[in-house]
Amino acid sequence: MDFAVATLRNKLLALPEIAELLGTTQRLAVVRDLAIAAETQISDIKRELLRSEADVEQVVTRLERDEKRLADAGTSAKELEKLQHEVQTLSTRRSELEEVELEIMLRIDSIKERLQELRGEETALNSAAEEILGRKVFASEEIELEIASLTEERKLTASTVDGALLELYEKIRSNSGTGAAAMREGRCDGCHLAINSVEISRIKTLPSDEVVRCEECRCILVRGAK
Repeated sequence: MDFAVATLRNKLLALPEIAELLGTTQRLAVVRDLAIAAETQISDIKRELLRSEADVEQVVTRLERDEKRLADAGTSAKELEKLQHEVQTLSTRRSELEEVELEIMLRIDSIKERLQELRGEETALNSAAEEILGRKVFASEEIELEIASLTEERKLTASTVDGALLELYEKIRSNSGTGAAAMREGRCDGCHLAINSVEISRIKTLPSDEVVRCEECRCILVRGAK
């Protein structure tokens, strides 16, 4: 029973859901970090967009002012020529700035799209983590119930065992982890090694209630195990 309990406890620590949940939560942390980075990037680019819009607005204001002066009948020919050149230069500059502005807006849209994908993945990962956790809890509870049942059964069995034998068993188990093991087909289930023929012959001559120990792992051998 102790071996069965130990096996169940190892099973509890090695549930596949544990690794699955770890992988999911690790990916979730990465996705969240990427989403935060994307949001920060959007904020930075929006500030860049504001500066670009301000540059465009400044050029548009100057352009409108010069166009009004061009329309003024009192403007001299020399000044008109100068204004026409400036209007042309400002129009070119306006086109360039508007292209930059458009490029910035496209960058923002691209990052927003990526952010939306990350948020979708984050939602899916959260759902997956909850589902895996539910499976882990269920599996853990099933194993814990088995352990509790075996532990109770052990208490009842221990109460029927000779005190000295139980003390020896506990002492061996505390040192090696295996207090007793079945002897099957000339082998010890504790160390899984074959028992030599001389020792087997000796054991066969011993009374059924005499304590026999494995020469290799020193655990108590339970004879007649099936």
